[in-house]
Amino acid sequence: MLYKRLKKNNEFSKLFTRGKKSFSPALIVLYMPAKETSLGICVSKKHGKSVRRNRIKRLLREVFRALCPELTGKYAVVLIPKQAEEYSYAAFYKSLKGALRREGLLP
Repeated sequence: MLYKRLKKNNEFSKLFTRGKKSFSPALIVLYMPAKETSLGICVSKKHGKSVRRNRIKRLLREVFRALCPELTGKYAVVLIPKQAEEYSYAAFYKSLKGALRREGLLP
């Protein structure tokens, strides 16, 4: 696996308090340098029932997996999707790539 998953509450709270934020049309990206690359996803109940929330999480994991080898260093990242009518891989990919490039995490 290319990255580890953030699971504990203290890992998330550290990123929410000390991490840097980047905004894009479909996502909010929180990140900070870390010992190893890790990913956390926050999808609130505003996005719909569990089936829809789980689909959003799967899409975000796949997008991060595609972009992970291109990262310039090791970072802990939390992805928060914005509410939308439709969620697609292409929209998440474009938003995440743009946000990471703007912050200098991608070449």
